[in-house]
Amino acid sequence: MNHTHLGLLTGLVLGLAAAFGGFGAFLLVLVLGGLGLLVGRFLDGKLDISALSGRDRG
Repeated sequence: MNHTHLGLLTGLVLGLAAAFGGFGAFLLVLVLGGLGLLVGRFLDGKLDISALSGRDRG
């Protein structure tokens, strides 16, 4: 299991633990799962956040 999978799983589990039930809980789990996925992809080196800053490396 790489960091991407671990981050996604962690975000989903924390979301379920934080809020259990209803549509609000679904949205919270969705957001935390996405956040966990982004952190995991960053740790795996598969997310290039320098492209988001708008700075040119040249």
